[in-house]
Amino acid sequence: MPGRYNFPKRVRLLRSTDFRRVYDQGSRFSGPLFAAFCLRGAVEDGSRIGFTVPRALGKAVVRNRIKRRMREAVRFRLDGLKLSWSIVINPRSRSLTAPTAELEREVERLFQRCNGSS
Repeated sequence: MPGRYNFPKRVRLLRSTDFRRVYDQGSRFSGPLFAAFCLRGAVEDGSRIGFTVPRALGKAVVRNRIKRRMREAVRFRLDGLKLSWSIVINPRSRSLTAPTAELEREVERLFQRCNGSS
């Protein structure tokens, strides 16, 4: 099915007000590769995910590479979220060199935790 696993704008957090709401009202999930802030029910039309990479992790090329790797890890698992969530993922420096399978496992753990909380 073409386009099934893409990452369209409708599933991305884009506005700073949306990011701020998730930071202020959401709960924190910490892992070895990233920290995530999760807010349930913030949007009606499915889950939305955003990424923030601090400048301390490197120049723009490095930060963009980290975001691309995180997006790829999230992309195939996005359908696994049962409820409507807004999630902001803050990668750590280790996410740049971690194997893709490890990134995917951490994203899976995050989504399982979201699905488990009511």
